[in-house]
Order: sequence, then C-alpha cells, then structure tokens
Amino acid sequence: MARFAANLTYLFTELPMQQRFAAARRAGFDGIEILFPYDLPSDDLVQGAESAGLEFVLLNTPPPNWSGGPRGFAATPGNEARFRSDFDRAVQLATALKVRHVHVMAGRAQGSAARRTLVENLTWAANRAPHLSLTIEPINTSDHPGYYLNSFDLAAEILTEVGAPNLGLQFDAYQAQMIHGRLLSLWERFAPLTRHVQVAGWPGRHEPSAGEIDFSRFFRAVEASNYDGWIGAEYTPLASTEMGVDWLRSA
Repeated sequence: MARFAANLTYLFTELPMQQRFAAARRAGFDGIEILFPYDLPSDDLVQGAESAGLEFVLLNTPPPNWSGGPRGFAATPGNEARFRSDFDRAVQLATALKVRHVHVMAGRAQGSAARRTLVENLTWAANRAPHLSLTIEPINTSDHPGYYLNSFDLAAEILTEVGAPNLGLQFDAYQAQMIHGRLLSLWERFAPLTRHVQVAGWPGRHEPSAGEIDFSRFFRAVEASNYDGWIGAEYTPLASTEMGVDWLRSA
C-alpha cells in the first residue's frame, strides 16, 4: 500500500522549516520531500525527520534557486561539467539524509543534442550512484517554458535508451493532466515505469480535493496497480496547510 509524503517546500510554509516536520506527522504523513535542501544544515534536517518519525523520500538535483532560476542542466548541451558537479553534491546530501529518490532535472533545452546530452548524463549518473534511486519527471511547458522533458512518451523513450536499473519515472498527476489529460489512462500506461508519484489538484495545483481530477478514482487505480511506493503531496494550499488536509484522511 502506498504511503504519503508531505512536500515541505510547498506545505506548512506558515511555519519555520524545523517545525514543519512535526506538523507533517500530526497531519498524518509518514514521509517528507524537500525540493532543494542544499542551503539548510543537513544535521538539522536529519534531526527534524528522525524526531518526527518521518522518512526522507525525495530531493531534486540542484541548482537550489527555485524562484526564477534554471530547472537543472541534465539536458543542456555545454553544461555537462556543471551537471556532474551538481549531481555529486546531490549524492552527498542524499546519502547524509538517507533519501530514497533523487529527481534529476532536465532543464531548458531542445533538439537532438539535448536528447543525446540527457541520455549521456543520466547514464553517467546511474553508474555514478548505483546505490541511489534516480527519477525523471515530465514537466509541462506552460508553467515552465522550454523544459526539455515535456512528455511522458519522451520520458519512457529516455528510460528505455538509458536502461539503468536504478532509474525510473516520477509520475506527477498534475503534470500528467497538464501535458496530456486522460490521467487514469496515462497511469495505466506508465505505472510499470513509475518509482515515485506526486499529486496536486488540477487546475490550480492546490489540494488533491480541489479541481477536476477525481483523486478517489486515481488512488484506487494506484492501489489496484500494486504500486507500493510513496505518494508525495506537492501542491500549494488554498489557505493554511492544516485547513486543507482532509483529503489525506480520506485517501
């Protein structure tokens, strides 16, 4: 049975970071994600997660400048050295935090050179950190113009081409609906490739109880597929986080 992780980059932001761990546990989460924890003391993060009894499920490869900054370099030709330096930094932190998955961000790029660069960098990364589970996530270009990995079909092709046992798909329900629609059909197609799931309502990227996606059906489909990984809650609350977590109890 899937377990739920709170993305502390999005949730409980009304609290200081060190207080978000306990708040996530009180709300009913069993794990946490933080997108870019590179500027936070790793000892504090370990203590916060352990004291709340939470597993650290996911972080992203840097750069940490999420607000207006680039979304990774894995697919950007000419930035191979930057990507590999950043990846080593991610591996070091993921090891210290005992993180389950590291999301490798493709970045803004286009064309055959970008695909070749992404395949080469992912192959290098998978060999560099065989003890880590790595994921790639299709991201829509309405929210993130120019992002290279912008379809689930492309992601599946890349995974096949790399062929690494420690590399899989990050299936974000919001991104899936934004890019392709037909969420349940997409899940049926790509569930076998999926290492990690994330959820948010569509449109708006708010609670999974808001918007047009029937998450009761989606969660049943996830359970029926025998997916036994984590489901990350990566959404922007409509009000305070605690006011909007009833969906978790239902799920």
